Amino acid sequence: MPQRVIAIGDVHGCAEALRGLLVSIELRADDTIVMLGDCIDRGPDSRGVIETLLDLREKCRLVPIFGNHEELMLNYLDQRPQPDDWLECGGAATLESYALQNGTWEIPDSHLDFIRGWVDWFESDQHFFVHGSYDPKLALPKQRWNVYRWHSLRTNIPGPHVSGQTALVGHTSQKDGEILDVGHLICIDTYCWGGGWLTAYEPAIGRVWQVDRVGRPRQVTA
Repeated sequence: MPQRVIAIGDVHGCAEALRGLLVSIELRADDTIVMLGDCIDRGPDSRGVIETLLDLREKCRLVPIFGNHEELMLNYLDQRPQPDDWLECGGAATLESYALQNGTWEIPDSHLDFIRGWVDWFESDQHFFVHGSYDPKLALPKQRWNVYRWHSLRTNIPGPHVSGQTALVGHTSQKDGEILDVGHLICIDTYCWGGGWLTAYEPAIGRVWQVDRVGRPRQVTA
């Protein structure tokens, strides 16, 4: 049986959805699971998401992509200047998930060290995976990190990449809960935290899995 590469869209703190999606996938030890970033913020249980991913590392090959919300969190904790207030962009929900009984919060070093090790891009033979977008004229190692993490498809959809590979992205939430497929680019941020779905996509065969915020599967046609 061929090894699978499966991308998962923006989880945004929906730990129940992530756990339900992994059950639906029927995970195999030789799978590569690519998380497309923005695993934290907005939803109710960012801590549970990170703990699920730490456990997932022991069960398959896990490739977490660094999203703009992970950047916002680390900048806030490292006291680096940034254009947006992390707490107002969903960070308050993340801190609440790490709350202690005395009313303070603490994010374990193991969680932060894990997130700091995430990557900006990943590629397979026919596809590449980034959080937000890309410059179609630049090779993947030469891309600007801010385009990878921050560029919205609502500004513009980039043309086909010079490599000829198909792009798998998240970041730009599809409020109707449906995958955006323009041929050379596929966006699988299907707005789980806002009432849509959490999507997993196996690009080699076009297989789709979707669950709602509490992990209940949606019946979809491949």
